Amino acid sequence: MNRKWITAAVVFLLMLLCAACGEDTKTDSGKVYTIYYVNKEETNTLPKEYVSETEESAKLLQELLGQLGKLPEKLEYEAPLANGFKLLGYTLDNGQLTMNFDEQYKTMDSMKEILTRAAIVRTVTQVPEISYVSFTVQGELLADSSGMAIGTMSADSFIENTGDEINAYEKVNLRLYFANEDGSGLVEENRRNVVYNSNISLEKLVVEQLVKGPKAQNAYPTINPATKIVSVSVKDGTCYVNFGSEFLNQPYSVSAEVTIYSIANSLVELSNVNKVQISIDGETNITYREKINLGDLLERNLDLLVTQENENKDGS
Repeated sequence: MNRKWITAAVVFLLMLLCAACGEDTKTDSGKVYTIYYVNKEETNTLPKEYVSETEESAKLLQELLGQLGKLPEKLEYEAPLANGFKLLGYTLDNGQLTMNFDEQYKTMDSMKEILTRAAIVRTVTQVPEISYVSFTVQGELLADSSGMAIGTMSADSFIENTGDEINAYEKVNLRLYFANEDGSGLVEENRRNVVYNSNISLEKLVVEQLVKGPKAQNAYPTINPATKIVSVSVKDGTCYVNFGSEFLNQPYSVSAEVTIYSIANSLVELSNVNKVQISIDGETNITYREKINLGDLLERNLDLLVTQENENKDGS
């Protein structure tokens, strides 16, 4: 009987010890933060909880940055600050954190760069004193794939209105049409691996890329870069593009036909678009530059297309 009581007592003591250990694991005076990583496939970000007892903002920032550069135990995670580039330094001024990286930052492909940037920004903006973040490379403001400065970012910069997160980014190849040197014809520009948010349509992406302008050396812009894209929609194979009134102001020396068909030809390259109609603030009863009736549906027009060979022959 004594042995039974002794055994029972030992078991009871072990249970108490296990319970105490469990209580120690659950009890934590620190605050829970989220460290964002990039998944192994480099298609989305992955959150992981992290507990810190640090309250001072400067020290907390250093701590979170340390976690972003620490290789995680799980192989499906990639640490954003362990991708072959270096964080040269950072400054915090009036709620804005500026992070300066070396040139190696630019070697990442577009999708990985967006995911890396999203993971960093969403992690560090959890520091109470940080509301906005900007990235520089060797002191120069970071630019996107089209050469436009990215500027300040917040955690909301990477969250869609629907509640979806950065995970909705994809790559696509686009065939766009811009002006030749004298603005009398169209040249073709193939853009490969354009990264875009799949929550916007490909039709709108094409129009946005046209407004931003060309990248190729032999191509020239056709649309006023200040033009506002009011809406882009497709119904029964027709793409309806509604521009703001800025579209009517043409700062470039290009013909009316080149401007209009740079839009139409680029959109018709999409498999779901056969025709295009352009409107200005919802109005189609406009004759663009007194030459093209916007009330008409536009189809592909390759008569304006100028090849590089033809350009060389004309110039010789």
